[in-house]
Amino acid sequence: MKRISRREAMKIAALAGGTLLLPVGLQYRGYAQRANGTVEPFTVPFRTPPVLNPTRSDSTTDYYQITMRKARVEILPGQTTEIWGYNGIFPGPVIRQRRNRVSTLRFINNLDVNTSLHLHGMTSSPQYDGYAEDFIPPGYYKDYVYSNNTSAAANLWYHDHALAQSSQNVYRGLAGMYIVQDDEELALPLPKGNYDIPVIIQDRQFAPDGSLIFDNRNQTSVMGDVITVNGVPWPRMQVANRKYRFRVLNASISRSYRLALSTGDQLTVIGTDSGLMSAPVNTPDIRLAMGERYDLIIDFSRYAIGTRVELQNLFLPNNAFFDNIDRIMCFDVVRSETDDSVVPNTLRNLEFIPEAAAVRTRDFVVQQRNDGVWVINGNGWDRNRVDANPQLEEVEIWTLRNTANVSFHPMHLHLIDAQILDRNGQPPFPYERGWKDVFYVGENETVRVIGRFRSYSGKFMYHCHNMVHEDRDMMSQFQVGRGGIDPMSAPARPLPAPPL
Repeated sequence: MKRISRREAMKIAALAGGTLLLPVGLQYRGYAQRANGTVEPFTVPFRTPPVLNPTRSDSTTDYYQITMRKARVEILPGQTTEIWGYNGIFPGPVIRQRRNRVSTLRFINNLDVNTSLHLHGMTSSPQYDGYAEDFIPPGYYKDYVYSNNTSAAANLWYHDHALAQSSQNVYRGLAGMYIVQDDEELALPLPKGNYDIPVIIQDRQFAPDGSLIFDNRNQTSVMGDVITVNGVPWPRMQVANRKYRFRVLNASISRSYRLALSTGDQLTVIGTDSGLMSAPVNTPDIRLAMGERYDLIIDFSRYAIGTRVELQNLFLPNNAFFDNIDRIMCFDVVRSETDDSVVPNTLRNLEFIPEAAAVRTRDFVVQQRNDGVWVINGNGWDRNRVDANPQLEEVEIWTLRNTANVSFHPMHLHLIDAQILDRNGQPPFPYERGWKDVFYVGENETVRVIGRFRSYSGKFMYHCHNMVHEDRDMMSQFQVGRGGIDPMSAPARPLPAPPL
């Protein structure tokens, strides 16, 4: 029998006491299996997060208010879990907005830690971009203003971005989807209404009393043994024998997925992080890194009523001690309906930037230093250092190099959308050939991306979207143009807040 150290024994004893978010090592395996075992996959009904309505609207702007607060919610059946949620729910409410209509979002911090709000995928002015040191302290609020001038309709998400704290804050619940729509997208005969579904995938780990366990494995990753979709563990969705649109977001801290259908049928990809592709792409599976979004069509008309189809996860590295992470959710075909939706052969005009348009190439090496810190070009976060200074409207190629074989890095660029040129000299996967803001850089892999720096001058961040790596310390910044708006120039204000 293997002996455990005094420190390990203390961890297990503390876990038995139900301490919230206690970091523990692999000795929690027995507890993980107990928590996992309380949920039989595909027994809990699927649900979608509520859509947040504006508190008021005028001719140009919709005003929203969200309070970050603690709440107890049922995730595991028959148990409650303390979460930190936007409006006290897990995940946060969905915001649906029209392109080029202004949003003012007020975030009120009723928690006891600093927070920051990043609307991931939005072209934001620096003071509203969720700069990592632009905190909303406890008892404060901040109003964020977004022009929603995305290049096209797109699936975005909002989440915490506080320096060195984002992995824990998001793990506790601070994440939600933000959908931008426009006339061009709405005019397409794609599935709409009840057949247009947000799917927010997150993994979590629970102690026997239902409390969350946060273990960053010596600041390398956070892996849960329970896969949730929209806050429901392994849900069962009843569907009609027709086409559905699924807006899929990986909001996990460190886990990537490889999505596939249990039937072996192909998924139809119609959109990437930053909007619709030029044409649909059929693929047997999709690699989905943290922060990535894919727009999928699944056609259930090919299945007889009574058929069960599973959405599976084929990507299982370093997870041998977790059960059921090869499953995401299931679809039960239970009824017959007519379907007038169509997936057009052309979705939108998608202009690709020619490589010759780039005025320079920059190299970025992402790796772990000998001291355990995750870095870019050997450096961690420093708000006084700028690693790149593209000018407005310039096109650059960024070469992202992962020189190790121990971890992949989904690299996220704030402000701009970009396109993958190649991966280790080979073309990107067909379903990646759209506008994106997160780029999967695998072990011993070099990925080249091309983008145009536009809309705003000032400082913006780029970082790994394994939030544990981002927290320590794989994050840096670039500055567009000379000068620009200071990202700390619109600080949070103390409560009480005036009427919005």
